[in-house]
Amino acid sequence: MKDTKNFLTRIKLLDELLSDQYHDYSMDDIVDKINDRLEDMDCESVTRRCIEKDIKYLKEKSPFGVFIKTYPVPAYDKERDRACIKHCLKYEDPGFSIFQKKISKEERNLLREFLSTLGQFEGLAHFEWLDKLKSSLEIAQRRQIICFSNNPYLKNSSLLGTLFDMISNEVVVRLSYHTFPNPDIRSIDFHPYLLKQYNERWYLLGAADSDNKILTFALDRIDDVKPLPEKKYIECPDELNDRFDDIVGVTLNEDHPIEHILLWVSDIFKGYIETKPIHGSQTPQTGEKEQKLREKYPQLKGGMFFTLDCICNHEIINVLCSFGENLIVLQSDGTIQSDIDKTISKMNEIYSSLRT
Repeated sequence: MKDTKNFLTRIKLLDELLSDQYHDYSMDDIVDKINDRLEDMDCESVTRRCIEKDIKYLKEKSPFGVFIKTYPVPAYDKERDRACIKHCLKYEDPGFSIFQKKISKEERNLLREFLSTLGQFEGLAHFEWLDKLKSSLEIAQRRQIICFSNNPYLKNSSLLGTLFDMISNEVVVRLSYHTFPNPDIRSIDFHPYLLKQYNERWYLLGAADSDNKILTFALDRIDDVKPLPEKKYIECPDELNDRFDDIVGVTLNEDHPIEHILLWVSDIFKGYIETKPIHGSQTPQTGEKEQKLREKYPQLKGGMFFTLDCICNHEIINVLCSFGENLIVLQSDGTIQSDIDKTISKMNEIYSSLRT
């Protein structure tokens, strides 16, 4: 007779593990993970025999129609220091769960509208699960009402969907990638955490498996992604979005301080920059502050003055230079003003050489 103490809890945990299509769990793995979860809930641990009885109940006596497969997976025995085969368990039907819940009419309508919009974003349309869900909800093809920009040089358009799946299912991956200066392909074992878009290019942020250092990879420089379900996934220790509070773009130079920057923007672009700030810290200088600045810089006619507080990286330099003579960096307490001056001098040198 099955052990009824915490029985429903164990069945719920078993269902999560057996329906997980991104990790391979042997019986020992299942016992360890269920006991870890039971310990977190201040419940008593159970034996392997108890879990075996629970699985037997699911297969032979439960009303859920459960079919569980056993399959071999190459592994490594650390204690014996040799390769081995572990036998793993999983539901035969990849989409099966005994706790499936039917959605309401209102939820169905909301999902239908959401997926109709989401599915029009190039790249996300390659999500296998998205296509299945759209089919099950009988979502018809409809006119595009929201248009997203996408990088035409992202040759593998399914890569975004693949990485989305790896992050959401907490799977370690082996990235094969190259850089623009060096076309040689290199690889790294990587814990993916976040996908972020900037300037029509997608980036992947995560931690290197070797030292947990947070790294950033542009998707158009990733050549291949191989899942490594045998490796333990390390959850992100911080909220990665907080890393972008002090920068423009995605490049964080952790050893650089935050710089206080004073800008002047011409009448042509002041409205544009006022309504589309360069950075979240952007502040217009008005009243007495503006008056003092106009007295200090009488050669600057009209326009507006702004301040920014952010860390120097190549993205902020590119943005500030992109406005040409319509945006002038008047002061910075770091390297941004001098970096822009060097960039302009180098451009002038090249253009001058072309005229000779």
